[in-house]
Amino acid sequence: MAAALAQPTTYGCSPALLLSSKAAPPSAAAVAARSKNAPGESSVVTDVVVHPIVLLSVLDHHTRRQEGAGRVIGTLLGKRDGDRVEITNAFAVPHAERGDEVAIGKDFNRQMLALHLRANPRETVMGWYATALPDENDPNGESKCIADTSSLIHDFYAGECDDDPIHLVVDTSLQTDAIALRAYKSTPVCIKNEPLANMFNEIRLSVKSSESERICIDRMIGSNSAEGASTNEDETAALQVSMERLLEMLETCSEYVDKVVDGTISADDEVGRNISEVLNSVPRIRPEVFDKMFNDSLQDLLMVTYLSNITKTQLTIAEKLNETLGK
Repeated sequence: MAAALAQPTTYGCSPALLLSSKAAPPSAAAVAARSKNAPGESSVVTDVVVHPIVLLSVLDHHTRRQEGAGRVIGTLLGKRDGDRVEITNAFAVPHAERGDEVAIGKDFNRQMLALHLRANPRETVMGWYATALPDENDPNGESKCIADTSSLIHDFYAGECDDDPIHLVVDTSLQTDAIALRAYKSTPVCIKNEPLANMFNEIRLSVKSSESERICIDRMIGSNSAEGASTNEDETAALQVSMERLLEMLETCSEYVDKVVDGTISADDEVGRNISEVLNSVPRIRPEVFDKMFNDSLQDLLMVTYLSNITKTQLTIAEKLNETLGK
C-alpha cells in the first residue's frame, strides 16, 4: 500500500511511504548505508544528473522486456561529488515479481558489474532504475512510480552501494509528449528504533549530455527527418572540398620551398617559421606505420558497420516474426 504524506517537504512531490504487512522491513545493512550521511547535512544527495545514454538503455530494456512483464529494473553506475550524483551508465538486471515477493538476478548483476568496472574503473554503483507500473485503479491510466515491492529492491541495492542508493523511475506510458523521469532517495521509518518501512523522497533531477552524446543525439534526430539523406550528402561534399583545399595548400607550400631552395625567390623568415611550426605539429610517423594504423582503423570501421547491418536485419526479422505469431 502506498500513502502520500505531507511532511517533510520534498522537491516536486510529497514522499511516498510503502507499508506492507508481508514485506520485510529494511535490513540492518540498508539502515546502516542510509545512516552514513546523517551527521552532515552537506553530504546528503540533493541533485541527480542523468546522461542520455542511461535513458536510452532503460528504454531499450523496456522495449525488449518479456511479454507480460510489468516493469524492468537495472543497475545505475556513475560517480558522486558531494551532494551531487552523476549517472553515466546503466545495465539491465533480470528480476521477477509475484505479489509481495521479488527475485533478483544477483549473480548476473555482479558479473555485469565486474565487466563494466573493467572498462570504466572510476564508476561505482549509484542505485537502480525501474520503469513505472501501470495503475489499474487510476481512471486516467497513469502509472505508479513507486510500487509496494520497490522497498525490497531498494533494500538489495543498499547492500550494493557505498552510500544510500538512488532510485530512478522512467515513465514509459507516454501519456504526454514527453518521457517523465523521477529520482528518489529513501529513508527508513523507525518506531522505537525499529525500522518499519521505507519513505521515498523525490529529489531534483536534470539531464546532461556530453559533447559526444549531443552529437549522437543530433544525428539520431536528423536521421529520422526527411533531410537526413541530404545532410549526409552535404557533409560528404564539404569533406571533399576541405581535403581538396588542404591538398592545394600543401602543393603551394611545397612549390614555395622548392623556389627558395633553387634561388628563384628570396626567403621570407616569417613564412619559414610558420611552415616550420606546422610541420612540427604533425606527429612523426613512418609511412609504413601510418598505413598500418589507417588500414587497421578502416577494417575496424568496416567490421562495426557489418555487425550493425546484421543486427538491424535480425531485429527486423524478429519484429516480423512477432507480428506474425501475434496475429
